[in-house]
Amino acid sequence: MHSEIQQDNDQSHCNLLAMTVGIKQKLTVDAIVRKFLSENFAIILFHYDGVVNEWHDLWWSHIVIHIAAHSQTKCSRWFAKRFLHPDTVSIYDYIFLWDEDLGVENFHPGRYLKIMKSEGLEISQPALDPKLSEIHHRITVRRKKRTVHRRVFGTRGTGECSSTSTGPPCTGWVEGMAPVFSRSAWHCAWHLIQNDLIHGWGMDMKLGYCAQGDRTKKVGIVDSEFIVHQGVQTLGGSSAEKVSLHVLLLVVATDLCNLHPS
Repeated sequence: MHSEIQQDNDQSHCNLLAMTVGIKQKLTVDAIVRKFLSENFAIILFHYDGVVNEWHDLWWSHIVIHIAAHSQTKCSRWFAKRFLHPDTVSIYDYIFLWDEDLGVENFHPGRYLKIMKSEGLEISQPALDPKLSEIHHRITVRRKKRTVHRRVFGTRGTGECSSTSTGPPCTGWVEGMAPVFSRSAWHCAWHLIQNDLIHGWGMDMKLGYCAQGDRTKKVGIVDSEFIVHQGVQTLGGSSAEKVSLHVLLLVVATDLCNLHPS
């Protein structure tokens, strides 16, 4: 895959959605993929349960790339470390590294990217609908009537978050279920991922180091384009299990950016 994509570096840039998926979330993934294809995204699906054939009845299945690993955990970063090397994905302006359990009824990829650019964000994530989402960190909660927010206020753990806070958990980070990276930010973030990573816990708060500047300004939560985090717990196998990797490049294309639905 590395050599195929690199051949097209002279082509106009586009954007990439990479997702870890399992067959049990087929309907949710279908809704996400349709939205991103409408904005001419290239799409890679990482099948952590090894199931690929059961996706073929969806009309878009033949125009996305499928990569399958048997008995793998859901951790998107495990796949990203192996298949999204910065040189391999350098043709993409932005990289969405998303989980499968996200509702996108109120999310539009095109509008989202316009906001990232206008706000000067290098790393971001969509805000979470607080009524329908599983919330782990208050900084991710959507703020109505806002376009973007970059910090949270109040007591967090053993400290106080204020306008003078300069890092997590108060500002300068996003959660791991739906991060979005600029090309430069991903080049940095990829190197932070451990080769043997089996879960992403704790890495979220390190991403601010890749903000290409002041993390309090370059990292943010986009409120106007928000999602629902369903919080589905699905693992393809034991994290201690030795993984037998089987890569299925069902689409080999020299120009992923120009793939269009028929």
